[in-house]
Amino acid sequence: MDVFVQTALSFPTVLFSFLMCLAMLYWCVAALGILEVDLLDIEADSALDSVQPEGLAGLLLRLGLNGVPVTLVLSLLFFFAWLASYFVELLLLSHLPLGVLRYPLGLLVALAALALAVPPSALLCRPLRPLFLKLQATTSKSVLGQIAVVRSGRVTLQHGEAVLEDGGAGLILRVRADEARGFKRGDRVVLLEYLEGEHAYRVITEDEFQGR
Repeated sequence: MDVFVQTALSFPTVLFSFLMCLAMLYWCVAALGILEVDLLDIEADSALDSVQPEGLAGLLLRLGLNGVPVTLVLSLLFFFAWLASYFVELLLLSHLPLGVLRYPLGLLVALAALALAVPPSALLCRPLRPLFLKLQATTSKSVLGQIAVVRSGRVTLQHGEAVLEDGGAGLILRVRADEARGFKRGDRVVLLEYLEGEHAYRVITEDEFQGR
């Protein structure tokens, strides 16, 4: 156990240990509905044949890491990079008298670990991609007027999630409403309008939808 902790806290492994802690904290908070699953909201759709996304979205597309939430991609990259740097430190670096060379060499190891993390991350993203494409294929026409249950702590014009029962595990949808409405976790809401620019749904109460 002491060797594990010492290795995990050694440079450069400690960099990915810190990032892994942030990732785990994020997923715990997201599971409570406080944060949305795809917090970064970067579009990198591989279905675009004629238009190649630029920036980070284009990079994810070229690396085969598109089609799933960016937060999931980063979590996978951090995990596999942590594994690579951990074993390099355990089997090699810890046995060398590096001195001040540990830091420049450690940075090179960290970059190499990130590069090595791409193939296994892309491999895991591949079977998950159809699941998220199914969510994206849920168009406004197919769910408008249906009832969903709020899963986030509150719903505002910038944040909110609700679960729509689909006969399976349920669909997690982004929902939006004026915060003054006071929607909270467990409230039943009606999906009234699809906000295409935000990939979210404007929601109202059941009574409002039924004109009561």
